[in-house]
Amino acid sequence: MSFTVAIVGRPNVGKSTLFNRLIEERKAIIDDVSGVTRDRIYGEGEWGGKKFNIIDTGGFVPRSQDVFEKNIRDQVMIAMEEASILFFVVDATCGITDLDDEFANILRRSPKKVFLVVNKCDNFERLMNANEFYSLGFENMFSLSAMTGSGTGEVLDALVELIPDDIVEKEELEIPKVCIIGQPNVGKSSLVNALLGEDRNIVTNIAGTTRDSIHTLYSKFDKKFWLIDTAGIRRKAKVHEDLEFYSVIRAVKAVDESDVAVVVFDATTELSQQDLTIFRMAVKKKRGIIICINKWDLVKKDDKTILKFEDELKRKLAPFNDIPLLFISALEKQRIFKLVDLIEEIYGNMNIKIPTARLNEVMLKEIERYHPPAVSGKLVTIKYITQIPSRTPTFAFFANHPKYIGDSYKHFLENQLRKHFPLKGVPISIIFREK
Repeated sequence: MSFTVAIVGRPNVGKSTLFNRLIEERKAIIDDVSGVTRDRIYGEGEWGGKKFNIIDTGGFVPRSQDVFEKNIRDQVMIAMEEASILFFVVDATCGITDLDDEFANILRRSPKKVFLVVNKCDNFERLMNANEFYSLGFENMFSLSAMTGSGTGEVLDALVELIPDDIVEKEELEIPKVCIIGQPNVGKSSLVNALLGEDRNIVTNIAGTTRDSIHTLYSKFDKKFWLIDTAGIRRKAKVHEDLEFYSVIRAVKAVDESDVAVVVFDATTELSQQDLTIFRMAVKKKRGIIICINKWDLVKKDDKTILKFEDELKRKLAPFNDIPLLFISALEKQRIFKLVDLIEEIYGNMNIKIPTARLNEVMLKEIERYHPPAVSGKLVTIKYITQIPSRTPTFAFFANHPKYIGDSYKHFLENQLRKHFPLKGVPISIIFREK
């Protein structure tokens, strides 16, 4: 289930401050999932046990001819189209401005539900002044201070009431969901068509042909899974959207619905920051991951080309690079059915259940061989390990001083788990608890 909130409004009303408050991060720029520029950011929030995506957008300035402001305006419109609900942020210290009024007219024509958020209500006087914003005509209005957090609970309570429970049929739960994600024009739809053996999705060389996600059931060779292509069947003669920003929005929604993410890179172009952004978003959301390097038939090769490509790619994907890499050509159908086997393998790794006795037998030997370093004269000992029920493999290590176990030793434990158990392509979680 994917539910997305877009935070919109004119410049300097506190949209980014509200964004940081909702994702509980004290930094203006989020480096794991972002758009092309600093003003368009993706994050994930949680309230009342329900998770939701959040888009922070740049300040909306209607009719401006400034190139930067026009670019932001286009991206705000994309965010509004993709969002499930809109947070229209205004500034209590300024009252209603002409830009607020003009943007309100645009939002009133939108079919999306709008929460009017009056920000900077830091004292009683500003709280009283917020009442003038009722004249904008929005049914749901909330007064808050994003800086202090005052009033944010009320808007979040109202938000989660709109998020439906993720009820899925039992039969559908047993079938893996696989999303195909990547930048525009890397060959996502071509790959889906090649797997299905039919032109399920329109393919053109125009970046941005892709629009709505398509769910297609793959059922061949005794294997069955849902394919979620971040693509659509509406061909666009011209593409006006900011495609990189749009690709991130679509990728986030597809990954939310999937168990395994197939990240597609273009072998004919250098790996970009946007490629890494999409990859790291899938890692953060703890999905199984397979990387497909498409258009491999177009690359000039010798006997060392693949090794050089793999080394460079794993260096850029670090620290999580225990991921299957598949060099394919969707157009020539080279090695695409190896992908089907990998999907089954990675989905199995995602759902692995390691017996506690076996886990302790293997990992305690490794811990005995390389103990956690002592801190301030305190000897740290780990006595017991168990796997915790979770959507992705999660392991609890019980120690006498868990707070003294650092990241470097945590990386050691993760490497040992991957060495001894089939966890390839799966982001794992390690937690430390007091014995």
